[in-house]
Amino acid sequence: MQASGIGVGGRSRCRCRYGSNVQHDVSLSGFGVRVDPLGESDAGALWPLTDQEMWAGMPVPWPESVDAFAAHVCHLTQTPGLMAFTVRDSGSSAVLGSTAFYDFVPAQRRVEVGWTWYARELWGGPTNPATKLLLFTYAFEELQLNRVALRCDVRNTRSAAAIRRLGAIPEGVLRSHRVAADGIVSDTAYFGITKGEWPEVRRRLEARLAGAQGWASRIGISRSMNDRTCGLPRRRRTSGG
Repeated sequence: MQASGIGVGGRSRCRCRYGSNVQHDVSLSGFGVRVDPLGESDAGALWPLTDQEMWAGMPVPWPESVDAFAAHVCHLTQTPGLMAFTVRDSGSSAVLGSTAFYDFVPAQRRVEVGWTWYARELWGGPTNPATKLLLFTYAFEELQLNRVALRCDVRNTRSAAAIRRLGAIPEGVLRSHRVAADGIVSDTAYFGITKGEWPEVRRRLEARLAGAQGWASRIGISRSMNDRTCGLPRRRRTSGG
């Protein structure tokens, strides 16, 4: 697959039919999950896992059809500074949900992780910590970033609790930060992990996953990624921790 880069600086190469192209070529696998570039072709498998209630914490209204979800995917894949992923079971390749890097600022060595959701039956299980461990490892150990941030609507106490369990430190609340999809002007809670905190966060997440699934012997990450272009790596393969 030919990598096109992330479109840093307001440039995007994605064209939609909406547009089936993707704007990065980063795939990560380990801990029972795999994250691949989100594409329009994933909409048919992803949309049935969603519903209006679970989508309430998102910054955009719930897409009410597969076509509307495909248009949402197209928007994500054209957004500069955003790398969207489909989350799959690494064994069966079954689609589990989606997540993303966004607000990526290479010069400042920081990124945010968000746009995350999973099928309801996976809530509270190992899917989210496994997925976040892959993304955090890539951010800190491959991109050599100094900071990874996460955020949520302050009303979304379930998401806030899940973020805390990942090891992210609460950093405060931005008041009247955004207009939510339901039209309410909402506050946003911010959380962060710094480069210095990462080794302990990683240790705790690995222990949590080993305890949850008996994955102690499987702990490790295999990656396929890009070499450096537009601030992101071009495709290459490495293995190991």
